[in-house]
Amino acid sequence: MSNFLSGIAVILSILALGFSGFTAYQVFTLQEKIAAISSNAITGTSGSSQPETTAPVSPAASDTAATAPAATGIQPGQFVQSAIGNKAKLELLAVKRITDPEAKTRDVVNVQMRVRRLASEVSPNDSINVAGTKARNPDTSETYEPVDYKRSSGSVNLYFVRINASSDAYVWLRIPEGVTTIDLFIPDTGAFKNVPIAG
Repeated sequence: MSNFLSGIAVILSILALGFSGFTAYQVFTLQEKIAAISSNAITGTSGSSQPETTAPVSPAASDTAATAPAATGIQPGQFVQSAIGNKAKLELLAVKRITDPEAKTRDVVNVQMRVRRLASEVSPNDSINVAGTKARNPDTSETYEPVDYKRSSGSVNLYFVRINASSDAYVWLRIPEGVTTIDLFIPDTGAFKNVPIAG
């Protein structure tokens, strides 16, 4: 009798061991699937983000113009100039014709830019008055002024931007609809020549 019971106990032990192994395998497989899903989610959200720190463009700019440089005819790194001596660099992101929301005309150009701080030491006076940007027709030398101070992001002060970080800015300029190329003059920044206007 004892041999029979011992045999039953051995069989039950083997079954329990097999079930435990199967359960462990299922748990391991489930963990791998969860890890893969988590990895894809992280890659999808953070893989496309830029490593730099940027200040957001004002809603007024993003509501009226595309922010993707590919849609503007300007390639990344195509228009870059030193600013405030060599304390910063300024890159044009987009120069696009938009519709004036009040007059419903197409004589407004939205200039979007990115200012990156390079210097480790700056003063509170080291700022770029984006609202003071002007444009010139390279063919006729006619100059064009900003639409309004309210139609710009104001000034970019390097003092409030961390080193190697950047801040985005924009300004609207009043430029006749037939003009397709301009020279841009942003305060305390090198001149940008023959900049194409998209749209």
